[in-house]
Amino acid sequence: MLRPVLLPLAAGLALLAGGCGGGGDGDYEPEVRENEKRIGAEQHPQLLAEFGGEYRAPEADYARRVGEKIAAAAGLEGECTFTLVNSDVVNAFAVPGCYIYVTRGLMGIVNSEAELASVLAHEVGHIVAAHNRRQQRRSLLRSIGVWAVGALGSEDLSRIAGRAAEYFTLRYSRKQEYEADDLGVRYLAAAGYDPYAAGDMLDALGRHEQYMGKTRGRDEARAIPEWARTHPLAGNRIERAAQSAAATGIADGALPELEAPYLRELDGLLYGDDPAQGFVDGRRFAHPVMRIGFEAPHGFTLTNSPQAILIEGPEGLRGEFGGGPMPPGGLAAYSEGLIRTLLRGTPAEAGSARPVRINGLPALLVPVLVRTEQGAVELNIAAYDGGGGGAYHFIMVAPPADSSRAAIGALFASFRLLSPEEARSLRPRLIRTVRVGPGQTAATFASAMASEHPLDHFLMLNGRSPGQALKPGELVKIITFAPVAAGPE
Repeated sequence: MLRPVLLPLAAGLALLAGGCGGGGDGDYEPEVRENEKRIGAEQHPQLLAEFGGEYRAPEADYARRVGEKIAAAAGLEGECTFTLVNSDVVNAFAVPGCYIYVTRGLMGIVNSEAELASVLAHEVGHIVAAHNRRQQRRSLLRSIGVWAVGALGSEDLSRIAGRAAEYFTLRYSRKQEYEADDLGVRYLAAAGYDPYAAGDMLDALGRHEQYMGKTRGRDEARAIPEWARTHPLAGNRIERAAQSAAATGIADGALPELEAPYLRELDGLLYGDDPAQGFVDGRRFAHPVMRIGFEAPHGFTLTNSPQAILIEGPEGLRGEFGGGPMPPGGLAAYSEGLIRTLLRGTPAEAGSARPVRINGLPALLVPVLVRTEQGAVELNIAAYDGGGGGAYHFIMVAPPADSSRAAIGALFASFRLLSPEEARSLRPRLIRTVRVGPGQTAATFASAMASEHPLDHFLMLNGRSPGQALKPGELVKIITFAPVAAGPE
């Protein structure tokens, strides 16, 4: 979160328009393949910057090794690039040139190497079946949102009107998901993994979705671009995965799932928000380094991203919170720069800027009315002087309506500086793998969980049912706070 202001997604849009994969059987012209590899290589750094960046840790090398085994099993040895993305969103996706991405959020909820391999095999299946090429243009238009497409002559406004992460998450049909599932199971077995792990992975995604709905509310869970939602868990999909595994002729359990090695590799993985991007906790955001925070009104959801905090409210109200360096002209120059970047020639009418003080900080409120063929769209901008050469802003986009103004005002009024004590209390969380001792139960480990819903969280992470006994000697995952780093006050 909070990199220099409003990096455009033009490169990402061009990437998705290019497609991925070839003909239905994956065999396509060499020049097409080379062109897609070139596009993928050029856009890979920009995609990572938008989606969370590469997670550089031993877990990334581990995921890459697993992916390379799957690619070889699919006949694509040496042709795919596998990247672990620094995002807690549970997601996986593939783009041109066989660039395949899995988030650390997804890696944290599966429970074996074979389950991770099945995620990567599923994405390779989409590439071989050329689903990406057929879907991307339609998926992109659905992601942006009906009134944003064509109505706002700016990619930045379209980014705000939609959710940035969804630009890189395709919406496949059920038939395409089934085809990728079947291919993935085949590659899983060919790589030497238990093909029945594909069903276990789908079950883990379903547990995560249920947990999110139970603990954060259905509306908030839907606001998160989860892998389970973009790859819909149809009622019989897990059963189909088991049937596909049986069709390989391999008995359940004949090939390894590699649970213990996977859990050992997972120990120490960052869980939840990266402190460099700040922490989202429900409707609250706080950044321990910049010592800033705000709280959205009821009915709003926040999604963290490297570039900004994405904000979604009722009745189509959307926007973002971000920041950048304060220019020599102060808040007036900062706001003018935002507007220029956003509008880029789009017809608009800026209202009078109103200087105010919010929680002791100098601020500037600027309304902008954007004229479109579909009607007027109102931008509400609030810019703040956070001190130390830093400026911060909200940009909220909505059709003009009196009902949204009170909520926007409450959001703008919530921005403040954190005290040193509040900033120190914000600590990252890690996955730790621990061995079960005699007499220990799920409740035992729940008591050590850094979670608002410790027992439910423990059960979800470990694929356990309430009351299910733990076996002494087995490994389980818990979530703990990272140790407090020593340093100057």
